[in-house]
Amino acid sequence: MDVIADLLTRIRNAKDAKHRFVDIAYSKMNVNIIDVIKKQGFIDDVLVSAEKRKIRVFLRYRSGRQSVVRGLRRISKPGLRKYVNHKDIPHVLRGLGIAILSTSKGVIDGENARRQNVGGELLCYVW
Repeated sequence: MDVIADLLTRIRNAKDAKHRFVDIAYSKMNVNIIDVIKKQGFIDDVLVSAEKRKIRVFLRYRSGRQSVVRGLRRISKPGLRKYVNHKDIPHVLRGLGIAILSTSKGVIDGENARRQNVGGELLCYVW
């Protein structure tokens, strides 16, 4: 099972249903991806329970109960990995979204990867 696709699908379904929070299976990769999304301001808070093997993600909404997260898309899949050089990291919606990469320096967003001149596996887009 693809844990990253499951993470993105759970967040997508929760924001479409306008839930306040969503529970996600614990894995180090999921924790790292959620930390990047939180640093960029797409979600409010995260509670990690390693004992219960759960991560609770609190979604952020604007006035009128519109989600800050407009979309999520998995790029590199288990059947077809997608690797990019630091020069080829895409700009998501002309800078309004983020690309998340798994690099030798950890899981970081595309802008930081460009600054640090590191490429890696292009995991997903969030906008």
